[in-house]
Amino acid sequence: MRTTRSSGKSGAPGSRRFAAALAMSALAGAGLTACDGNAEHASSTQSRTATQAAAAKQTTAAKQNADIAGIVWGKCPPPAKGANRDPRLTCGTLKVPLNYRIPGGAKIGVAVSRLATAKTGKRHGILLLNPGGPALGGLDMPATMATALPKSVLDGYDLIGFDPRGVEHSTPQSCGLEDPGVASLFPYPAADGSITKNVTLAKADADKCADTAGDRLKYFTTANTARDMDRIRQALGERKISYWGQSYGTYLGVVYRSLFQNRTDRMVLEGNVDPTKVWADEVADTWGKGMADRFPDAAAVAAAQDSTLALGDSIKHVTRTYLTLADRLDRKPVTVPGTPLSLDGPLLRNITYSMLLHNETLPPLTAFWKAAADLADGNATEADTAVLQQIFADTPLSPGVPTDNQATMFLALTCGDAEWPHDTDSYAARTADDRKAWPLTAGMPANIWACAYWKKPSEPPVTVTGKGPRNTLVLQNRRDNATPWEAGVGLHKTLGAGSAFVGVDNGGHYVYNEGSACADKATVDFLATGRLPGEDVHCTDVKQK
Repeated sequence: MRTTRSSGKSGAPGSRRFAAALAMSALAGAGLTACDGNAEHASSTQSRTATQAAAAKQTTAAKQNADIAGIVWGKCPPPAKGANRDPRLTCGTLKVPLNYRIPGGAKIGVAVSRLATAKTGKRHGILLLNPGGPALGGLDMPATMATALPKSVLDGYDLIGFDPRGVEHSTPQSCGLEDPGVASLFPYPAADGSITKNVTLAKADADKCADTAGDRLKYFTTANTARDMDRIRQALGERKISYWGQSYGTYLGVVYRSLFQNRTDRMVLEGNVDPTKVWADEVADTWGKGMADRFPDAAAVAAAQDSTLALGDSIKHVTRTYLTLADRLDRKPVTVPGTPLSLDGPLLRNITYSMLLHNETLPPLTAFWKAAADLADGNATEADTAVLQQIFADTPLSPGVPTDNQATMFLALTCGDAEWPHDTDSYAARTADDRKAWPLTAGMPANIWACAYWKKPSEPPVTVTGKGPRNTLVLQNRRDNATPWEAGVGLHKTLGAGSAFVGVDNGGHYVYNEGSACADKATVDFLATGRLPGEDVHCTDVKQK
């Protein structure tokens, strides 16, 4: 949860791969060439009448096609400043019900993108993509995925992306949160373990959303997003959807699979959420262990550079140095040079979490630890300052998207999909236990969230089962700090005979195209042929990039 792969490898959160094509011509009425002044009036009139009739027929056909498709393809919304967009990508907007229980009621727009990669005679269908988050936009995901997938897959599918309802260009929602970052929602206890301030902030965030967004926000859920996906399928004229979901997108995928079994074709799920633990238990039961499993990979990188980083010469030593630094920053935050930011324990932990998602960001993560330690000591060097300023550089938003859009939709989904416990005392006790068991996460996963004060969800969570065809490939890394190994195993267990499992002896949040030829082959073979491995696969061939 709370990230995806992105070309920029941004931290908490980011995104990975996406779309284009089928631009429909906008036909105006006949634009006739002026006739020669000596031409006969009758001939001119007949020519004009015939041309107008043909044009009208074309216009009617185009309108009918647009009505059937439900999407008129054209230019995509402008990207964030400095971001590049594949020129082949085309976009359109699909109108869907705000509340599917009242299908004829209020409508919202869902932005969809397309990259037409399938070849005539080889086309299998569409591959719908979601980068996770929760609440990450996906319009550019087809272009990113197109750079990673082989011809054997691209020839068979047109790649489709979308911004989920409420996110970015799909009727974006806003609670008007004063601190718009998703990281600010993660409730780390005070240095002494107290959750008093967390209780106050959780209630304030919930009240702010209730006052600003009102009851409308309760319809921006995973189940309704899955229903939107089926509207996308219908709008594209497809009998079935093939799907690739990452992180939170794995939960979205299995919810779609459960609601629309007969419309689900080939499904790839990467970095998985256990659908039996949504959402309070997914956070509290897995995140601490996930960090404990993954952190040693970064600590080993730091230990190998002890002569320059001075963080420790062993995994154990580096871990102790890190925990001491986090505790110190909990008690005495420091100002980051050249920014208005204050580096405290929660911010140190959030950045660490984010950079653990990718193997290639482990070396810069250890440089960040050194810079943070030097800053806390009051002797940060120019090199340290450069590292810190790079870490804290602003990431521009897409034009027209509220600054708190992802934070708002993160709350809408995690709080609106399933009801959370409401008893404050139980959160305090669970946080204290979690703090002792998993010191790297300092009790945050078990702490009280805004969801404790959220209104009752509009419907119960969708029950995910193994019913339906055997059509789902589960990709899971052994040391994934965002969606730990146990979550992937739990998802596979829930789907039962409907899924095949590929486990990889690797760290980080992403599996495909991350160094395991074994995992990549299983994925490509499945998408290209529809054949899943006959039994669970365990890949140990990872070669770091």
